Amino acid sequence: MIDPFGRSITYLRVSVTDRCDFRCIYCMSEHMTFLPKVEVLSLEELDRLCTAFVHKGVRKLRLTGGEPLVRRDVISLVRSLGRHVKSGALDEMTITTNGSQLERYAEALFDAGMRRINVSVDSLDPEKFKRITRWGGLDPVLRGIRAAKDAGLKIKINTVALNRINDDEFDQLITWCGEQGFDMTMIETMPMGDIDGDRTKDYLPLSLVRADLEKRWTLTDIPDRTGGPARYVRVGETGGRLGFITPLTHNFCESCNRVRLTCTGTLYMCLGQNDDADLRTPLRQHPTDDRALAAAIDEAISRKPKGHDFIIDRRHKGPAVPRHMSVTGG
Repeated sequence: MIDPFGRSITYLRVSVTDRCDFRCIYCMSEHMTFLPKVEVLSLEELDRLCTAFVHKGVRKLRLTGGEPLVRRDVISLVRSLGRHVKSGALDEMTITTNGSQLERYAEALFDAGMRRINVSVDSLDPEKFKRITRWGGLDPVLRGIRAAKDAGLKIKINTVALNRINDDEFDQLITWCGEQGFDMTMIETMPMGDIDGDRTKDYLPLSLVRADLEKRWTLTDIPDRTGGPARYVRVGETGGRLGFITPLTHNFCESCNRVRLTCTGTLYMCLGQNDDADLRTPLRQHPTDDRALAAAIDEAISRKPKGHDFIIDRRHKGPAVPRHMSVTGG
């Protein structure tokens, strides 16, 4: 699949549910209204959609949410999609999780063919973790991370940089990741959905974060890529990799190889645009013939835009797009 700007689309992110057992302050309102279950694709339908993308050249598949591991029987979907890894059709199948269910599912994820996962950890302070996630607890997440490590999964820690909230913990997080052998990626908060607050207070440019970190750490740019938008450095003191995802201070649109599929079968060609494509209709209208589905995918890729419209400043405090990250596939 080649988009209008010559970019090869090889990476599909799939939200298997919009539901989550946390209510992170940068992602959701505390009182969310979730999709009616009748609108959500079955696991079999999600499998068929993902398989259609694999047949069209997707090489990396990431399961997301919401929190993907709260979806009932989601491991059956992971096992089924694992066949594409075993056949060589997929280079990698991964998952992004808040870690709350990892203690329960880590071994099953590994057995299903996963070898690498992303876990969101924005603080190592239990009280601060609770403040950021509203409903989450740090101890179950840390137990889940230990279980994932013991199961053989390679772990990357995702940390959203939040001004005046966790900006005093970055050194501690880098040290912890180095000691545990985890990669770490820092992410700028993104203006998506109504979060019951003023985003300008929490937004922290990673250009400033990196400049501050370089006062204490030796950060050397490296060309490593993991299929996503992160730009990596090597931390001299720990030997670990530290990534920066900067949709606002330095967008990554020129190399975008991704599209996002929601749990309702809506395809978003860009995280920061509202243009979408309905794949549920051809999926359900032609249950045994994927030609209409393949045509709908091709038409959608032909409309992939050059870049997003994200911006956060004092004049743009609201969301750039109305849908929450959990709907799109975070």
